[in-house]
Amino acid sequence: MPGPSKTAALQDRLGHNFADDAVLKRALTHAGADAQGSNERLEFLGDRVLALVVCEALYKLYPDDDEGALTRRVHALVRWEACAKVGEAIGLWDDLVLTRSELAAGGGRGRGPILGSAVEALIAALYLDGGMAAARGFIERHWDFKHGEGDARDSKTRLQEWAQSKARGAAAPSYDLIERSGPDHAPRFIVRAQVAGYAPEQGEGGSKREAEQDAAAKLLAKVLP
Repeated sequence: MPGPSKTAALQDRLGHNFADDAVLKRALTHAGADAQGSNERLEFLGDRVLALVVCEALYKLYPDDDEGALTRRVHALVRWEACAKVGEAIGLWDDLVLTRSELAAGGGRGRGPILGSAVEALIAALYLDGGMAAARGFIERHWDFKHGEGDARDSKTRLQEWAQSKARGAAAPSYDLIERSGPDHAPRFIVRAQVAGYAPEQGEGGSKREAEQDAAAKLLAKVLP
């Protein structure tokens, strides 16, 4: 657990002073460092709290969107990449309780998913310690609910449309499951996306669908001007 001064600084960045230090400690603890006291259960709860706040905000912000359009917007805002971006913005990495190897490597390829999971766990900790107002305040400060306003289609749909457009004439993108790890209640998936004629890209996520979307987004970033 970070020292008292670092914890106080983190609480300032979160906009909430915790009455229960234990729930904050647990939110910052990765399973690799302490399997029994990890943030995985909090991550589960935080994901749902985040989704509720985002859904409510989008429901009000886009009164003309149908269910499908709102769903695509929600997916873009609650995926681990969005959470990891917030984690980087608030400088969360140095506050996490990690294994020595993760600290030494700066997280490597797993840094994003670790940060994303920790942010979800922090949202749950804020909710449990300060109620919905504390969680909502943090989310509203750090999430841009208009993200992706110009194109609410999901990455897989966009990649398929690009690949099969008249200009390209390519076959549909393919997705292969490369790895599944983690416990049943908090799995991690790695998926490879490929379009004929282009180098494949790998994506990660808490579900196979999330990993496919991540891989598709990375491939899109490579092929689109």
